[in-house]
Amino acid sequence: MLPIVDLAELDTPAGRERLREITHHVGFFYLDGHGVERELLDRVFTVAREFFALPDDSKQAVAMVNSPHFRGYNRVGGELTNGETDWREQIDIGPERPPIPGAADYLRLQGPNQWPGDLPDLEKTIEALDAALADVGMRLLRHWAASLDADPAIFDDAFAHAPATLIKVVRYPARPSADHTGEQGVGAHKDSGVLTMLLLEPGSSGLQVETEDGDWIDAPARAGSFVVNIGELLEVATGGYLRATRHRVLTPAGAPERLSVPYFLNPALDATVPVITLPPHLAARARGIEDDPSNPLYNTYGENAWKSRTRAHPDVYARWYPDEAEPG
Repeated sequence: MLPIVDLAELDTPAGRERLREITHHVGFFYLDGHGVERELLDRVFTVAREFFALPDDSKQAVAMVNSPHFRGYNRVGGELTNGETDWREQIDIGPERPPIPGAADYLRLQGPNQWPGDLPDLEKTIEALDAALADVGMRLLRHWAASLDADPAIFDDAFAHAPATLIKVVRYPARPSADHTGEQGVGAHKDSGVLTMLLLEPGSSGLQVETEDGDWIDAPARAGSFVVNIGELLEVATGGYLRATRHRVLTPAGAPERLSVPYFLNPALDATVPVITLPPHLAARARGIEDDPSNPLYNTYGENAWKSRTRAHPDVYARWYPDEAEPG
Protein backbone atom coordinates (compact mmCIF):
# COMPACT_ATOMS: atom_id res chain seq x y z
CA MET A 1 0.00 0.00 0.00
CA LEU A 2 1.13 3.55 -0.68
CA PRO A 3 2.20 5.64 2.33
CA ILE A 4 -0.34 8.08 3.81
CA VAL A 5 0.65 11.71 4.44
CA ASP A 6 -1.48 14.23 6.32
CA LEU A 7 -0.92 17.79 5.13
CA ALA A 8 -0.99 19.13 8.68
CA GLU A 9 1.94 16.89 9.64
CA LEU A 10 4.14 18.71 7.14
CA ASP A 11 4.24 21.82 9.33
CA THR A 12 6.81 19.99 11.47
CA PRO A 13 10.44 19.14 10.56
CA ALA A 14 9.76 15.45 11.18
CA GLY A 15 6.75 15.51 8.89
CA ARG A 16 8.69 17.20 6.09
CA GLU A 17 11.56 14.73 6.47
CA ARG A 18 9.10 11.86 6.13
CA LEU A 19 7.61 13.44 2.98
CA ARG A 20 11.11 13.80 1.52
CA GLU A 21 12.04 10.20 2.21
CA ILE A 22 8.77 8.79 0.90
CA THR A 23 9.18 10.59 -2.41
CA HIS A 24 12.89 9.77 -2.60
CA HIS A 25 12.04 6.07 -2.72
CA VAL A 26 8.60 5.96 -4.38
CA GLY A 27 7.19 9.24 -5.64
CA PHE A 28 3.59 8.41 -4.71
CA PHE A 29 1.47 8.74 -1.59
CA TYR A 30 -2.08 9.26 -0.35
CA LEU A 31 -2.74 12.80 0.87
CA ASP A 32 -5.14 13.35 3.76
CA GLY A 33 -5.99 16.57 5.58
CA HIS A 34 -5.98 18.58 2.35
CA GLY A 35 -9.03 20.64 3.32
CA VAL A 36 -10.81 20.37 -0.04
CA GLU A 37 -14.53 20.22 0.68
CA ARG A 38 -16.21 16.88 0.15
CA GLU A 39 -19.15 18.68 -1.46
CA LEU A 40 -16.87 20.01 -4.21
CA LEU A 41 -15.38 16.58 -4.88
CA ASP A 42 -18.83 15.02 -5.07
CA ARG A 43 -19.87 17.76 -7.48
CA VAL A 44 -16.86 16.98 -9.69
CA PHE A 45 -17.99 13.37 -10.06
CA THR A 46 -21.60 14.40 -10.66
CA VAL A 47 -20.70 16.75 -13.48
CA ALA A 48 -18.25 14.20 -14.90
CA ARG A 49 -21.01 11.63 -15.18
CA GLU A 50 -23.26 14.23 -16.79
CA PHE A 51 -20.60 15.05 -19.35
CA PHE A 52 -19.93 11.45 -20.35
CA ALA A 53 -23.69 10.82 -20.57
CA LEU A 54 -24.06 13.52 -23.24
CA PRO A 55 -24.90 12.38 -26.76
CA ASP A 56 -21.87 11.52 -28.84
CA ASP A 57 -22.54 14.50 -31.13
CA SER A 58 -22.30 16.88 -28.16
CA LYS A 59 -18.97 15.42 -27.07
CA GLN A 60 -17.57 15.35 -30.59
CA ALA A 61 -18.49 19.03 -30.97
CA VAL A 62 -15.69 19.76 -28.48
CA ALA A 63 -13.25 17.14 -29.81
CA MET A 64 -9.59 17.88 -29.13
CA VAL A 65 -8.73 17.52 -32.81
CA ASN A 66 -10.53 20.86 -33.30
CA SER A 67 -8.10 22.63 -30.94
CA PRO A 68 -4.54 23.70 -31.84
CA HIS A 69 -3.99 24.01 -28.07
CA PHE A 70 -4.68 20.32 -27.32
CA ARG A 71 -7.87 21.04 -25.36
CA GLY A 72 -11.11 19.11 -25.53
CA TYR A 73 -12.65 15.66 -25.75
CA ASN A 74 -11.05 12.39 -26.80
CA ARG A 75 -13.19 9.34 -27.50
CA VAL A 76 -12.26 5.89 -26.23
CA GLY A 77 -9.07 4.93 -28.01
CA GLY A 78 -8.27 8.53 -28.90
CA GLU A 79 -5.07 8.83 -26.86
CA LEU A 80 -1.82 6.89 -26.99
CA THR A 81 0.74 5.99 -24.34
CA ASN A 82 4.02 4.46 -25.54
CA GLY A 83 2.42 4.20 -28.96
CA GLU A 84 -0.38 1.94 -27.67
CA THR A 85 -4.06 2.81 -27.43
CA ASP A 86 -5.51 3.76 -24.03
CA TRP A 87 -8.94 2.41 -23.03
CA ARG A 88 -10.58 5.62 -21.79
CA GLU A 89 -12.45 8.73 -22.86
CA GLN A 90 -11.70 12.14 -21.41
CA ILE A 91 -11.85 15.88 -21.70
CA ASP A 92 -8.66 17.94 -21.23
CA ILE A 93 -9.00 21.38 -19.68
CA GLY A 94 -6.38 24.06 -19.07
CA PRO A 95 -6.31 27.70 -17.98
CA GLU A 96 -8.82 29.78 -19.92
CA ARG A 97 -6.57 32.26 -21.78
CA PRO A 98 -6.37 33.74 -25.28
CA PRO A 99 -3.80 32.32 -27.70
CA ILE A 100 -0.42 34.05 -27.83
CA PRO A 101 -0.16 35.93 -31.15
CA GLY A 102 2.57 34.46 -33.34
CA ALA A 103 3.38 31.80 -30.76
CA ALA A 104 5.81 29.08 -31.72
CA ASP A 105 6.68 25.72 -30.24
CA TYR A 106 5.26 25.00 -26.80
CA LEU A 107 3.69 28.45 -26.36
CA ARG A 108 0.98 27.24 -28.72
CA LEU A 109 -0.39 25.18 -25.84
CA GLN A 110 -1.91 28.36 -24.41
CA GLY A 111 -5.43 29.07 -25.59
CA PRO A 112 -9.12 28.68 -24.82
CA ASN A 113 -10.87 25.52 -23.74
CA GLN A 114 -13.75 23.85 -25.51
CA TRP A 115 -16.80 23.70 -23.24
CA PRO A 116 -19.97 21.74 -24.06
CA GLY A 117 -22.74 24.27 -24.48
CA ASP A 118 -25.36 22.05 -22.86
CA LEU A 119 -23.41 21.52 -19.61
CA PRO A 120 -22.48 24.93 -18.11
CA ASP A 121 -21.83 23.38 -14.69
CA LEU A 122 -18.70 21.70 -16.03
CA GLU A 123 -16.78 24.97 -16.41
CA LYS A 124 -17.86 26.33 -13.01
CA THR A 125 -17.00 23.11 -11.22
CA ILE A 126 -13.58 22.73 -12.82
CA GLU A 127 -12.73 26.35 -12.00
CA ALA A 128 -13.55 25.69 -8.33
CA LEU A 129 -11.46 22.51 -8.30
CA ASP A 130 -8.54 24.32 -9.93
CA ALA A 131 -8.56 27.05 -7.29
CA ALA A 132 -8.71 24.56 -4.41
CA LEU A 133 -5.97 22.27 -5.66
CA ALA A 134 -3.61 25.04 -6.72
CA ASP A 135 -3.46 26.08 -3.08
CA VAL A 136 -2.82 22.52 -1.87
CA GLY A 137 -0.17 21.95 -4.52
CA MET A 138 1.80 25.08 -3.69
CA ARG A 139 1.75 24.16 -0.01
CA LEU A 140 3.23 20.78 -0.89
CA LEU A 141 5.94 22.36 -3.02
CA ARG A 142 6.98 24.66 -0.18
CA HIS A 143 7.19 21.70 2.18
CA TRP A 144 9.32 19.75 -0.29
CA ALA A 145 11.67 22.71 -0.70
CA ALA A 146 12.03 23.13 3.07
CA SER A 147 12.70 19.40 3.46
CA LEU A 148 15.65 19.80 1.06
CA ASP A 149 17.10 22.73 3.05
CA ALA A 150 16.06 25.19 0.34
CA ASP A 151 14.06 28.41 0.58
CA PRO A 152 10.42 27.28 0.89
CA ALA A 153 9.48 29.91 -1.72
CA ILE A 154 12.02 28.76 -4.32
CA PHE A 155 9.31 27.54 -6.71
CA ASP A 156 6.95 30.50 -6.25
CA ASP A 157 8.25 32.65 -9.12
CA ALA A 158 7.75 29.86 -11.65
CA PHE A 159 4.05 29.78 -10.73
CA ALA A 160 3.53 33.51 -10.22
CA HIS A 161 2.44 34.30 -13.78
CA ALA A 162 0.20 32.17 -16.02
CA PRO A 163 0.71 28.70 -14.54
CA ALA A 164 -0.19 26.04 -17.09
CA THR A 165 -2.36 23.71 -15.03
CA LEU A 166 -3.94 20.75 -16.80
CA ILE A 167 -7.03 18.90 -15.61
CA LYS A 168 -8.34 15.71 -17.19
CA VAL A 169 -11.83 14.37 -16.51
CA VAL A 170 -11.55 10.69 -17.36
CA ARG A 171 -13.92 7.76 -17.77
CA TYR A 172 -12.68 4.19 -18.07
CA PRO A 173 -15.54 2.25 -19.67
CA ALA A 174 -16.38 -1.21 -18.42
CA ARG A 175 -14.40 -3.78 -20.39
CA PRO A 176 -16.48 -6.78 -21.46
CA SER A 177 -15.57 -10.07 -19.80
CA ALA A 178 -15.02 -11.59 -23.23
CA ASP A 179 -12.64 -8.82 -24.32
CA HIS A 180 -9.12 -10.21 -24.42
CA THR A 181 -7.55 -7.54 -26.64
CA GLY A 182 -5.49 -6.15 -23.77
CA GLU A 183 -5.76 -4.44 -20.41
CA GLN A 184 -4.17 -1.03 -20.98
CA GLY A 185 -6.33 1.67 -19.45
CA VAL A 186 -3.30 3.95 -19.59
CA GLY A 187 0.16 2.66 -20.41
CA ALA A 188 3.13 2.99 -18.08
CA HIS A 189 4.43 6.56 -18.02
CA LYS A 190 5.72 9.43 -15.91
CA ASP A 191 3.98 12.80 -15.62
CA SER A 192 5.70 15.66 -17.40
CA GLY A 193 4.97 18.46 -14.91
CA VAL A 194 5.80 19.18 -11.28
CA LEU A 195 3.21 17.21 -9.32
CA THR A 196 -0.11 15.48 -9.83
CA MET A 197 -3.08 15.19 -7.48
CA LEU A 198 -5.46 12.44 -8.52
CA LEU A 199 -9.08 12.19 -7.45
CA LEU A 200 -10.32 8.61 -7.79
CA GLU A 201 -13.93 7.51 -7.77
CA PRO A 202 -14.69 5.88 -4.39
CA GLY A 203 -14.25 2.13 -4.45
CA SER A 204 -12.35 2.09 -7.75
CA SER A 205 -9.11 0.30 -8.55
CA GLY A 206 -6.77 -0.21 -11.49
CA LEU A 207 -3.99 2.31 -10.77
CA GLN A 208 -0.59 0.68 -10.27
CA VAL A 209 2.73 2.24 -9.23
CA GLU A 210 6.20 0.91 -10.04
CA THR A 211 8.48 0.29 -7.06
CA GLU A 212 12.25 0.76 -6.85
CA ASP A 213 12.62 -2.98 -7.47
CA GLY A 214 10.59 -2.83 -10.68
CA ASP A 215 7.52 -4.47 -9.20
CA TRP A 216 4.02 -3.00 -9.47
CA ILE A 217 1.80 -2.25 -6.47
CA ASP A 218 -1.91 -1.44 -6.50
CA ALA A 219 -3.09 2.03 -5.50
CA PRO A 220 -6.87 1.77 -5.10
CA ALA A 221 -9.08 4.71 -4.19
CA ARG A 222 -8.98 5.66 -0.51
CA ALA A 223 -11.92 7.53 0.99
CA GLY A 224 -11.19 11.24 1.41
CA SER A 225 -7.66 11.03 -0.03
CA PHE A 226 -5.93 12.28 -3.14
CA VAL A 227 -3.21 10.19 -4.72
CA VAL A 228 -0.20 12.48 -5.17
CA ASN A 229 2.87 11.86 -7.31
CA ILE A 230 5.85 13.91 -8.32
CA GLY A 231 6.48 14.69 -11.97
CA GLU A 232 9.54 14.92 -14.16
CA LEU A 233 10.19 18.59 -13.39
CA LEU A 234 10.55 17.90 -9.68
CA GLU A 235 13.06 15.23 -10.60
CA VAL A 236 14.96 17.84 -12.62
CA ALA A 237 14.73 20.40 -9.80
CA THR A 238 16.26 18.00 -7.27
CA GLY A 239 18.94 16.42 -9.43
CA GLY A 240 17.12 13.11 -9.20
CA TYR A 241 16.90 13.02 -5.41
CA LEU A 242 13.16 12.98 -5.96
CA ARG A 243 12.43 10.84 -8.99
CA ALA A 244 9.25 10.72 -11.01
CA THR A 245 7.71 7.27 -10.79
CA ARG A 246 6.17 5.27 -13.60
CA HIS A 247 2.54 4.33 -13.17
CA ARG A 248 -0.22 2.79 -15.23
CA VAL A 249 -3.92 1.94 -15.16
CA LEU A 250 -5.14 -1.57 -15.92
CA THR A 251 -8.58 -2.41 -17.24
CA PRO A 252 -8.58 -6.20 -17.54
CA ALA A 253 -11.44 -8.15 -19.04
CA GLY A 254 -14.49 -7.70 -16.82
CA ALA A 255 -13.27 -4.43 -15.25
CA PRO A 256 -16.15 -2.11 -14.26
CA GLU A 257 -16.62 1.48 -15.37
CA ARG A 258 -14.83 4.08 -13.24
CA LEU A 259 -14.01 7.78 -13.19
CA SER A 260 -10.86 9.66 -12.26
CA VAL A 261 -9.80 13.30 -12.32
CA PRO A 262 -6.05 14.01 -12.39
CA TYR A 263 -4.92 17.56 -11.62
CA PHE A 264 -1.48 18.44 -12.97
CA LEU A 265 0.14 21.38 -11.17
CA ASN A 266 2.48 23.04 -13.67
CA PRO A 267 4.31 26.38 -13.79
CA ALA A 268 4.12 28.84 -16.68
CA LEU A 269 4.90 27.33 -20.08
CA ASP A 270 8.09 29.39 -20.37
CA ALA A 271 9.13 29.01 -16.72
CA THR A 272 12.47 27.41 -15.99
CA VAL A 273 12.21 25.28 -12.89
CA PRO A 274 14.94 26.21 -10.38
CA VAL A 275 17.49 23.54 -9.54
CA ILE A 276 17.96 23.13 -5.80
CA THR A 277 21.49 22.94 -4.44
CA LEU A 278 21.21 19.99 -2.10
CA PRO A 279 23.14 19.84 1.19
CA PRO A 280 26.01 17.31 1.06
CA HIS A 281 24.19 14.57 3.01
CA LEU A 282 21.32 14.64 0.49
CA ALA A 283 23.43 15.26 -2.62
CA ALA A 284 25.32 12.04 -1.86
CA ARG A 285 22.05 10.12 -2.22
CA ALA A 286 20.79 11.87 -5.38
CA ARG A 287 20.63 9.48 -8.33
CA GLY A 288 20.83 12.09 -11.05
CA ILE A 289 18.21 12.74 -13.68
CA GLU A 290 17.16 9.58 -15.48
CA ASP A 291 18.95 9.28 -18.81
CA ASP A 292 16.45 7.91 -21.29
CA PRO A 293 17.14 8.90 -24.91
CA SER A 294 13.53 8.17 -25.81
CA ASN A 295 12.27 10.51 -23.07
CA PRO A 296 14.54 13.55 -22.63
CA LEU A 297 13.74 15.78 -19.65
CA TYR A 298 13.71 19.57 -19.90
CA ASN A 299 13.74 22.15 -17.14
CA THR A 300 11.44 24.49 -19.07
CA TYR A 301 7.93 23.19 -18.47
CA GLY A 302 6.58 23.97 -21.93
CA GLU A 303 9.26 21.86 -23.63
CA ASN A 304 8.40 18.89 -21.45
CA ALA A 305 4.67 19.40 -21.99
CA TRP A 306 4.99 19.76 -25.78
CA LYS A 307 6.91 16.48 -25.91
CA SER A 308 4.15 14.74 -23.97
CA ARG A 309 1.15 16.26 -25.74
CA THR A 310 2.37 15.70 -29.29
CA ARG A 311 3.17 12.07 -28.56
CA ALA A 312 -0.16 11.37 -26.88
CA HIS A 313 -2.25 13.08 -29.55
CA PRO A 314 -0.59 12.60 -32.94
CA ASP A 315 -3.87 13.33 -34.75
CA VAL A 316 -4.04 16.83 -33.23
CA TYR A 317 -0.36 17.42 -33.97
CA ALA A 318 -0.74 16.30 -37.59
CA ARG A 319 -3.82 18.42 -38.20
CA TRP A 320 -2.51 21.70 -36.82
CA TYR A 321 1.24 21.36 -37.31
CA PRO A 322 1.67 19.13 -40.37
CA ASP A 323 5.06 20.57 -41.25
CA GLU A 324 6.43 19.38 -37.90
CA ALA A 325 4.58 16.14 -37.23
CA GLU A 326 6.17 12.92 -38.39
CA PRO A 327 4.09 10.89 -40.82
CA GLY A 328 1.86 8.40 -39.01
